[in-house]
Amino acid sequence: MGLTRGGAWLTRWLALPLTAACDVDDPQTTVLRRQIIRDKRFLREIYEEWYRAIAEALPPGDEPVLELGSGAGFMRECVPGLIASDILWVPDVNLVADAVRLPFTSDALRSIVMTNVLHHIPNVRRFLAEAARCVKPGGALVMIEPWVTSWSKFVYGRLHAEPFEASAPDWNLPAVGPLSGANGALPWILFERDRQRFEAEFPTWRISSVEPQMPFRYLVSGGVSLRCLVPDSSHGVLRLLEKSLSPWMSALGMFARIVVTRTNKPSAI
Repeated sequence: MGLTRGGAWLTRWLALPLTAACDVDDPQTTVLRRQIIRDKRFLREIYEEWYRAIAEALPPGDEPVLELGSGAGFMRECVPGLIASDILWVPDVNLVADAVRLPFTSDALRSIVMTNVLHHIPNVRRFLAEAARCVKPGGALVMIEPWVTSWSKFVYGRLHAEPFEASAPDWNLPAVGPLSGANGALPWILFERDRQRFEAEFPTWRISSVEPQMPFRYLVSGGVSLRCLVPDSSHGVLRLLEKSLSPWMSALGMFARIVVTRTNKPSAI
């Protein structure tokens, strides 16, 4: 599912000149996106909220926390001692690493965290197995990812350039560039649609919580590609509006905070 004709016209009209013609697989695009996240006050406040939500879900312990796909973000400012990694070399990351081949010994990590990264991992089974090796029992995967709801299918299917295929038959993604391959519906497929298959294949992981959220704010912020549609000063009001809609997030949420806890059970993979 891609942009509709009307959606493509609207995104071209609203596109930020800074990244309008950039290749998403070019590390320089990641650097530019980092600048956008910091400079767009409305968007930065969203990321700060996401990082706080991730930090609050981390299990206790002294082992390090690894972030995947850190290049454009600033989670290190919210999670002390975080190891910031990316699949591309970009400034200010601690580690360049592929999610399916992590340079850590077994049980070395307290958690692996990410923001809008899981749905870009081409072989998610290999990642889940590798993460189970590296994360200690009692540790967790904690992430903010796109989520499938009635509202999000409408928005992502019409106004977002990345694929959003809730009916995709498999978990794997096409082997393209490191960032250009994607299925925004993959987290929902794994942890909701195919939950029984996930639990059978990966008894090492237990889905602890899935919290759909944020039906409007990221959309009106324009994200990292489009202009913000509302004044920065409206962020607090819109946050309160979304909070009032909490009982209906299962139908309205565009993202979800997902916590998956590492158990002592062996993986079936």
